[in-house]
Amino acid sequence: MSDTLTHALTLTGRGIRLSRRNVDAVITALALPVMLMLIFVYFFGGAIDTGTQYVTYVVPGVLLLCAGFGSSTTAVRVSEDMKEGIVDRFRSLDVGATPILASHVVASTARNLLSTALVLGVAFLIGFRPAASATGWLAALGILLAFVLAISWLSAAVGLLARTPEAASGFTFFMMFLPYPSSAFVPIDTMPTWLHGFADHQPVTPVIESLRGLLLDQPVGTAPALALAWCAGLIALAVGLSGALFRLRTR
Repeated sequence: MSDTLTHALTLTGRGIRLSRRNVDAVITALALPVMLMLIFVYFFGGAIDTGTQYVTYVVPGVLLLCAGFGSSTTAVRVSEDMKEGIVDRFRSLDVGATPILASHVVASTARNLLSTALVLGVAFLIGFRPAASATGWLAALGILLAFVLAISWLSAAVGLLARTPEAASGFTFFMMFLPYPSSAFVPIDTMPTWLHGFADHQPVTPVIESLRGLLLDQPVGTAPALALAWCAGLIALAVGLSGALFRLRTR
């Protein structure tokens, strides 16, 4: 096993242990998406016509909210490591940028998988009835995982760019906001006309449409290809940017 992989696995274990110690943050990350789903379904769902049961429509959007909120924690963790000097200690042990940042991304993905499972469990309890085949479930999970990896790497880059953990936490707002001007909670054609262009051509919309279509066993068209293209582009951009920022911050 290469040193880079060994370092990444060791630091991933550290990231997961840090999550377990920060119980308040874990509870918030798990409870907030569930609370938002219940609010949308029971407070607003009766007033929103989507042509289907609203819980069926809204679950994919809540999954992305869940992913956005969970991955934004990565920005705070990276920023804390930079501020507290732990990265300098890692570098003195010949640990490079890749294992340090990748460990935060993998730990973020693990947290997101847990919160996704919880959201789906509650969704089933309140009436979510997907019709996906095993292949559809695997495809949906793959697209969701690609999206989580993309925004987790973006979060790592933000953590390097921000000078304080408090500033890095502001990334949470952006990631929580992005699903709203999309098809996550209401059909795009019900929005003001001037908003259609952005809502139709931002990365969240094809991910939402892919998840919704795959989980409900409906036609998805080119949405999965667009979703994966967005995710691949964001990952490539974020990995390159985080590497450059890491070198800049540690030189």
